[in-house]
Amino acid sequence: MAIPDYQTIMLPFLQFLKDGKERNLSELVDSIADKFKLTTEERQQLLGSGQQTVIRNRAGWARTYLKKAGLLESTRRGFFRITERGQSVLASKPQRIDVKCLEQFPEFIAFRELRHERPDEASLPVSASTDATPEEALDVAYARLRLNLEGELLEQVKSASPSFFERLVVELLVRMGYGGTLRDAGQAVGKSGDGGIDGIIKEDRLGLDVIYLQAKRWDSTVGRPEIQKFAGALQGHRARKGVFITTSSFSADALEFALRIDSKIILIDGPALAKYMIDHNVGVSLARSYDVKKIDSDYFNEE
Repeated sequence: MAIPDYQTIMLPFLQFLKDGKERNLSELVDSIADKFKLTTEERQQLLGSGQQTVIRNRAGWARTYLKKAGLLESTRRGFFRITERGQSVLASKPQRIDVKCLEQFPEFIAFRELRHERPDEASLPVSASTDATPEEALDVAYARLRLNLEGELLEQVKSASPSFFERLVVELLVRMGYGGTLRDAGQAVGKSGDGGIDGIIKEDRLGLDVIYLQAKRWDSTVGRPEIQKFAGALQGHRARKGVFITTSSFSADALEFALRIDSKIILIDGPALAKYMIDHNVGVSLARSYDVKKIDSDYFNEE
């Protein structure tokens, strides 16, 4: 029997969790391998990178999709369990759980929209696209991996303590070229506030100007009143520049207000924060890399 794709895995994945106990991915992989009677060779078959087995990779994607649909929940690092919604889905005795089935849940729809997936894209492996060049297939695969990482990274940030979030924001801004050294930036930032940080950081290494910071480790939307308060604080300090960072999102009124005022306020929401963290290597590490090479035509030029 061939190694099942990640959508075929979803139903037995959820069924294994029916007892309500928390499990880790290794337990699920072993269960799925047993159910589909995979051979030793199939269980050990590696991805092209050689760093992960195919069955574990597909089980990992099944877990991600089930979690985004609210059928699973994380209990602690590396462990998860079925939710009440997941139990309800199993109680309906589905013949199969796949992307189309998960589209009944608004959280999954929001996840798909964030990933900019076409309706039929998630149901097919990248290699099944006949109209894409190999380079285009690589680009699509990379985009999928990155968007998934952004979502997981934001979840980690939201679960961090306020003091950790303070250090994270400072380190990110320093990696982006602000504040000079980490030591300088740490001295410039004020004491932590309500669920985030409030302080100042140098705009450049010479300290020719400063930027005022406000960070909110929130789940709820940041509205216009919060931005107005921040703008008022800038005026009180005769400051012209500010950065407002949140783990959630900004309302339309908040975004419009920030554009209309004289002070320059940059708004960074949760998805943008995750993107910046990946771009500047904060909280992430390199898992693998591929060198795509081409013929060096100059080398073969005999003139």
